[in-house]
Amino acid sequence: MIIYVDENLAPVLSKGFNLLQKPLNFGLKETIEVKSIKEVFGEGALDEDWIPKLQKGKDCVITQDYNINRIREQRQLCEQYEIGMFYFRPPSKNGFTYWDMLKMMVKHWQEIIKIASKEKRPFSYKATSKSAKLEKLD
Repeated sequence: MIIYVDENLAPVLSKGFNLLQKPLNFGLKETIEVKSIKEVFGEGALDEDWIPKLQKGKDCVITQDYNINRIREQRQLCEQYEIGMFYFRPPSKNGFTYWDMLKMMVKHWQEIIKIASKEKRPFSYKATSKSAKLEKLD
């Protein structure tokens, strides 16, 4: 499975978490790769273009773009292609700073891996900077 880091997050996060995840893959029945949407699908790729290209029922996305969940057509696209979504809700419209996003990803990484490895897609979870754990969205 691939966990994609959305374009609104630094692509270097995907490289770093991919390296950190590699030794943890030995105990999993399915290995996990971490990739950048920007690097795989190109800068400025529309959500409507890259979502259908993900592996149906397998892949997940980490994003701070909560509009994907709010805009009915985009949410339905994620449901149709059975994508697992993790929304990190920033404290302001400017988004998380690089270091704050890094801390959020580290804080929730084990939970993300557990959910991504076990839960049937589609699913959606969110977290804010104050969240102790990921909250499942209906």
